[in-house]
Amino acid sequence: MPDTSVNDYPMLALPHVHLAGPVDHDMYQSFRTQMANAPADGPLVISISTLGGDPEVARAMGDDIRLLRDYTGREALFLGKVAVYSAGATFMAAFPTTKRFLTKGTRLMLHERLMSSSIELSGPLKTLGYTLRAKLHEIEHSIRIEEEGFRDIVAGSDVPFEELVEKAPSNWYIEAEEAKARGLVLDVI
Repeated sequence: MPDTSVNDYPMLALPHVHLAGPVDHDMYQSFRTQMANAPADGPLVISISTLGGDPEVARAMGDDIRLLRDYTGREALFLGKVAVYSAGATFMAAFPTTKRFLTKGTRLMLHERLMSSSIELSGPLKTLGYTLRAKLHEIEHSIRIEEEGFRDIVAGSDVPFEELVEKAPSNWYIEAEEAKARGLVLDVI
């Protein structure tokens, strides 16, 4: 990791985009509005505090960050405050580890994707297999998306993918200082 001090990032004290609450479509709308109203030049600081929410919304926000970085070269910094759980960590994964910061006392929480679903089997016997295969495909695809996200979260850190996969089923809580020590974030401010 580069020898970078938080003093190199005084703009962390005044984020351009403030996100708090559940990661949902309302947060995404607020994110897009704040992004559009942010200064056009210089590093962009995005802060978030969340107990989680919709992982697909988090992936969409992360994709906006990736597109900004890839097409404009603009630096975007992640600032996690207090709680960065679940979908918040999914959003954090869109930022390279060298662009991630947490405030003192913040905790990350990483876990497996959850599903709550019922399958009703009703109709001609020949069609029931399609219903079951469709649900199985949904589960298999969701597992692939989860693994992609896990790889993004740990990329550039000292945390092996296998460790995250092992700890995720029981909700892995990581304190800010441990996240820094393990290379999941650059610094704690």
